Amino acid sequence: MLIDSHCHLDHWRAEEIAGVVSRAAEAGVRTLITIGTRISQAATVKRIAETFPDVWCTVGIHPHQAAEAPIPAVEELVALADHPKVVGIGEAGLDYHYDRAPRDIAAEVFRRQVRAARITGLPLVIHARDADADIAAILTDEHERGGAFPFVLHCFSSGRALAETGVALGGSVSFSGILTFKRSDDLRALARDLPADRLLVETDAPFLAPEPFRGKRCEPAMVAHTAAVLAGVRGVSVAEIAALTTVNAARLFARLRLPEAVT
Repeated sequence: MLIDSHCHLDHWRAEEIAGVVSRAAEAGVRTLITIGTRISQAATVKRIAETFPDVWCTVGIHPHQAAEAPIPAVEELVALADHPKVVGIGEAGLDYHYDRAPRDIAAEVFRRQVRAARITGLPLVIHARDADADIAAILTDEHERGGAFPFVLHCFSSGRALAETGVALGGSVSFSGILTFKRSDDLRALARDLPADRLLVETDAPFLAPEPFRGKRCEPAMVAHTAAVLAGVRGVSVAEIAALTTVNAARLFARLRLPEAVT
C-alpha cells in the first residue's frame, strides 16, 4: 500500500476525479493528499476530500499565488485549516525560477504559513525552486524564533544542503517522478543517503510523470514507479519502501485515517 503525499486533484474535471482515485486504488495507492495553492481554492479541495473517504487535503498559498490577494493573517490560515479532512498547510515556499510574486511578499506569505503550521501542529508542505538558501534561512530563523514545526520539502529536486538542513530541523523530504529521470543521478544519491524515517513519495500529479510515462499526464497511480526507484537506490524491496513511506506519511500527516487494509 502506498500514499501519494502530494497531488492536485482539482486539475481534473469533477467528473474525472472518481476515475483517477479508482485507478490509484487499483495500483495500491489507497490514500491521496490533494494540495491547496490559494485561499480561494480551499473550498474546492475540501469538497474533493469530503467526497472520497481516502482523499485528504491541505490549505495554503503557493508562492506563484503569493501576490494574488492580500496576505492573510495567521489566524485566518489557522481557521481555514479547522476541518477534519485538512491534514496540512500549504503548498507554501519560494520559487525564484518563475518569480511570479515579489520576493518580499512571497517570503512573508511563507513565514505566515510556517506560523500557522506551528500553531495547528499540521505539517507545512514546502515548494522550493531555485531558492535553497533563502528557504533554509527562513526555516532556520523561524525554528529559532518560535520553535519547531512539522514540514516536508515536497517534490524534492534541490541541493543536498537544503535537504540536510530540513532534516536537521526535523523535516521530511518527499520524492516525485523526478527521481526516476535519467539525469537525476545526484537526486538518487541523496535519496539513498537520507534517514529512512524522513522519506515520502508523491506524484505532484498531474505534473512530472515518472519514467516510463514521462511526457504524459501524471496520475496518483504512478507513484508506484517512484517508490520502485527509491527502493532500488536504497537496496530494499518495493514492499519495504511502501510500508516505510506509508508509516512516515501517517506520522507526519497525523490527521490521516488510513484504510483498514493499511493499518
